[in-house]
Amino acid sequence: MLVLTRKIDQGIVIAGNIYVHVLGVERDRVKIGISAPIDIPVLRLELVDRDREEQMKPGAVENRARKASNSSRSSVRAEKESSAEPN
Repeated sequence: MLVLTRKIDQGIVIAGNIYVHVLGVERDRVKIGISAPIDIPVLRLELVDRDREEQMKPGAVENRARKASNSSRSSVRAEKESSAEPN
């Protein structure tokens, strides 16, 4: 792990297109800003950990498949409804 020290208004660049800026420091919290291309997901670590834990639970694959199926049905239904509207 690379460990860097930055001051407020300083930052780093990752892979030439991800910018991380230190915006502020208050007590034990650091406020950072992240600029990344739209196709690069930027997630808080606790959300990634939570998702991994969810994936390990029994039935997780079935639940994800069910959610994906419901989501695709909703989008197909919305497309049909919008194409049926008169112009």
